Amino acid sequence: FLAGFGSLMQDVLWCFSQVKGTLDTGVTEADIISTVEFNHTGELLATGDKGGRVVIFQREQESKNQPHRRGEYNVYSTFQSHEPEFDYLKSLEIEEKINKIRWLPQQNAAYFLLSTNDKTVKLWKVSERDKRPEGYNLKDEDGRLRDPSMITVLRVPVLRPMDLMVEATPRRVFANAHTYHINSISVNSDYETYMSADDLRINLWNFEITNQSFNIVDIKPANMEELTEVITAAEFHPHHCNTFVYSSSKGTIRLCDMRTAALCDRHAKFFEEPEDPSNRSFFSEIISSISDVKFSHSGRYIMTRDYLTVKVWDLNMENRPIETYQVHDYLRSKLCSLYENDCIFDKFECVWNGSDSVIMTGSYNNFFRMFDRNTKRDVTLEASRENSKPRAILKPRKVCVGGKRRKDEISVDSLDFSKKILHTAWHPSENIIAVAATNNLYIFQDKVN
Repeated sequence: FLAGFGSLMQDVLWCFSQVKGTLDTGVTEADIISTVEFNHTGELLATGDKGGRVVIFQREQESKNQPHRRGEYNVYSTFQSHEPEFDYLKSLEIEEKINKIRWLPQQNAAYFLLSTNDKTVKLWKVSERDKRPEGYNLKDEDGRLRDPSMITVLRVPVLRPMDLMVEATPRRVFANAHTYHINSISVNSDYETYMSADDLRINLWNFEITNQSFNIVDIKPANMEELTEVITAAEFHPHHCNTFVYSSSKGTIRLCDMRTAALCDRHAKFFEEPEDPSNRSFFSEIISSISDVKFSHSGRYIMTRDYLTVKVWDLNMENRPIETYQVHDYLRSKLCSLYENDCIFDKFECVWNGSDSVIMTGSYNNFFRMFDRNTKRDVTLEASRENSKPRAILKPRKVCVGGKRRKDEISVDSLDFSKKILHTAWHPSENIIAVAATNNLYIFQDKVN
């Protein structure tokens, strides 16, 4: 494919589905992966699912026998992050589904991450324990209190080795600040604050304060009948703690500067591409809605994903994107049927590679797409258990729109729209990617010679 990512190889195929029921796809709703995120070093990979669980994978160290072989990712910790709740005042069920996971940079031996469902953000500490204290004076080894009259000597507690245990403990719970569903969380570059965004508001939190947040964006109109757009995604600038962007269902992006005013209802920059009247249709507004927005690692560019395209914007040019990539333009003729089966409302994510030179996003039929910004080449790959055996080289896939179909092509009419790649992640410095396909997590890496 590309100079550095020529032949993707599957290093690990792991499926954390425990099939407990019968859906059309053969998995339970709770097993479906809803978010994927590498930490800042790439040594850990976290996934969240619709059942409120978080599974963390750790990369094994390189073995002495095979020093050139990169370590595989194995399960490191699994814990229940959120439980289903019920809002009695609004007679509303709150799902346990994990909407987003964001890692904090590692400061000590422990790891910290934020996870959120529709209403509540939690800060989790993940730590290791390989020693246990023994020799208490007031307690026996089982933890029961001893009779003080039986204590005749003073003992000094000591630490004894034990099997490694990974513990996940909730350190903070940030709740009761969102009326609508949280769609984004983003850690600020000052590492003291983070923001959470729902359909109409964005709140700024301090990690040490759980009972109070500061509302920095509020687009709720006085009369809800006048509502014309909602917030779809938001992210802080990777280097400037005062700057953030948020996208809308109208296909616009607003860059805000918190130094200008406390309430950032007035944006500093407004990014919007004028619509081509010749392409106007009944579905134009729906497919122009932005489902994901990401700053590049350099902070110079913004990438957005709408239903059919990925666009790259330069922060210094607001009137149009500098790059537009067609993800699955062959679906333009299928919009009517995609509207009827609700697929047109699917929210695809997009990610940069570590050097901002390649971007990746998902599609249907378990396809995912990669675009090289330098050579303008692209490739379609498939994540499936049938054709992805360990150490096997992935073959590029092609979709045939009409006319004669070649042997290695797949017809657009035979695409499976129930299989979709919505969530992807890219290792921050290496060519390792994680792709979530329904209840399966695939980890691919480039070929190791």
